[in-house]
Amino acid sequence: MQATHNEKTELIKLLKEVDVIKFGKFKLSSGRTSEYYVDMKNAITNPQILAKIAQIILDKMGAEKIDKIAGPAVGAIPIITAVSLKSGIPLLIIRKEKKVYGTSKLIEGDLKTGDLVVICEDVTTTGVSLIKAIKAINKNGGTVKRAFVVVDRSEGALENLKREGIKLEPLISIEDFN
Repeated sequence: MQATHNEKTELIKLLKEVDVIKFGKFKLSSGRTSEYYVDMKNAITNPQILAKIAQIILDKMGAEKIDKIAGPAVGAIPIITAVSLKSGIPLLIIRKEKKVYGTSKLIEGDLKTGDLVVICEDVTTTGVSLIKAIKAINKNGGTVKRAFVVVDRSEGALENLKREGIKLEPLISIEDFN
């Protein structure tokens, strides 16, 4: 099921209200510089926006059987928590690196062999962090069925994930802010 045009329009309006797009000169996590920055922190700390994001993701998931909702730390954690709370589906947090203390886990949560997983992210540029998280899930016995991102910067993530055999489904693209 697709998100309705109304849901997408409402989400764009909410994101604009909290000034998600900042203009200037910014260094991105990929190391590249950009004339704009997608600052999702005000959005993913806002309960109204989180509820809207979670509802759109759940609408898109439909009745598909999913065992876990996952996302890479830090930006995806509020999103997957909201989806988990609305759906009752347990969540998995994918660390950037294995902990060097305690349990030394890369994945927090109970990933079982054969679990079907939906992975979410707040923003994608090239998709490298999302691909790394997907590979961690696959390596640990899960199967990523779908991947969602709130805002795609349209700088290669769709194509890079497609090469990995995963269709990335943006809730909105940067072009939607024009």
